[in-house]
Amino acid sequence: MKNAVKVSPVDMEARKNLDLRPGDTVRVWQKIEEKGKTRLQAFEGLVLARKHGTEAGGTFTVRRVASGVGVEKVYPIYSPMIDRIELVKRSRVRRAKLYFIRDKVAREARRQLRRTRMMVNVSGVTKVVAKEEAPAVAEAETATEAKAE
Repeated sequence: MKNAVKVSPVDMEARKNLDLRPGDTVRVWQKIEEKGKTRLQAFEGLVLARKHGTEAGGTFTVRRVASGVGVEKVYPIYSPMIDRIELVKRSRVRRAKLYFIRDKVAREARRQLRRTRMMVNVSGVTKVVAKEEAPAVAEAETATEAKAE
């Protein structure tokens, strides 16, 4: 090559050879600009989809659960706002797109809510207890209250 013209601040070859697949757990370091400074923020999650291959408009979708809420981000592979992409874990999956994970997580949350119920003791303090534990907890509380009197 005579004069290599740098088209993008991104190492295109490294990103092209990055073998991201659905099922991988990745940590994406994103540049965030605040008050004239840039800082790096990590977003770690499961790759649900990889679209448009290694072409210029290729993207990948990353999902994680943050504070009990599912958050998904779609990143362009060659975005200059991405500092680096680290492969944390590789899992074997049998689908090209893992969109069903969204429903699966919601189902699990509903199942856990069904297993719990609210219990109010005499002192007015509300407790959330699993159904299996409920009789034992109620017994213990009445015994404690009887001792207090």
